[in-house]
Amino acid sequence: MKATTPIYQRIADDLRKQIADGSLPPGSKLPTEAELRETYGTSARSTVRQGLTLLVNEGLIVPQRPKGYFVREIRPLVYRPQGEFRRKPPEVDIYAHLLAAEGDERSPSQDIEVSIVQPSRIVQERLQLDDRQLVAARRRTRRLDGEPYNLNDSYVALSLVEGTEWMTPRDVARGTNQVLAELDKELVRALDEIYVRMPTPEEVRRLQLGPGTPVAEHVVTTFATDGEPVQCTLNVVPGDRHVIVYERTKNPDDFEQRPRSEWGAE
Repeated sequence: MKATTPIYQRIADDLRKQIADGSLPPGSKLPTEAELRETYGTSARSTVRQGLTLLVNEGLIVPQRPKGYFVREIRPLVYRPQGEFRRKPPEVDIYAHLLAAEGDERSPSQDIEVSIVQPSRIVQERLQLDDRQLVAARRRTRRLDGEPYNLNDSYVALSLVEGTEWMTPRDVARGTNQVLAELDKELVRALDEIYVRMPTPEEVRRLQLGPGTPVAEHVVTTFATDGEPVQCTLNVVPGDRHVIVYERTKNPDDFEQRPRSEWGAE
């Protein structure tokens, strides 16, 4: 015999469907708890709240007490990892420049903290540092219209940038990559790694994440012309606020001479 779906699950399923098909558009108010109890034939307030909590944890609705629950308005930010190497006008903040390139008119801002730290295992391995070497950390919390949207934390060997503008705790108009170039460490190649996971408590705090929100961690190791790893940047982007876009170009020479059987086509 098929088990009966719990009432709280039916409430969540029905509301989720209405959000997905547009019956409950972004910004709209959900039925009140009393209305949901009557609709689903339950007198238990906890049952209704359990169903609503499922949708809160999925990032679909937000509580605005005492008004009720509302469908969350989500405007994803287009995140293009390859944008780091785009040219930008002089004296223009790179974050604002990348937003403008996407036609995003929201107001960007960022908090910048600079410190000297012991590198994490990830940073130490990517920069090929020994246990005695410290790194300079440039930690950014980037915002759109005041809401935290992503973290962008860069690390380089302290011996390279100590006493330079790279360690200034404010925006560097010409870009910190240009500062590295002036130190004979122009960044010409990047290795990208993307991990999808749940956030750490610190990331929850910095990004003001709701319950159950996953993040993508984009680890970028950038290299100088001599092949030396110079900078490791950890980008953390909330899964409910971003769409990650990569651009790729097909080189005909790489494909035309391959046997068709390699592609599973006969």
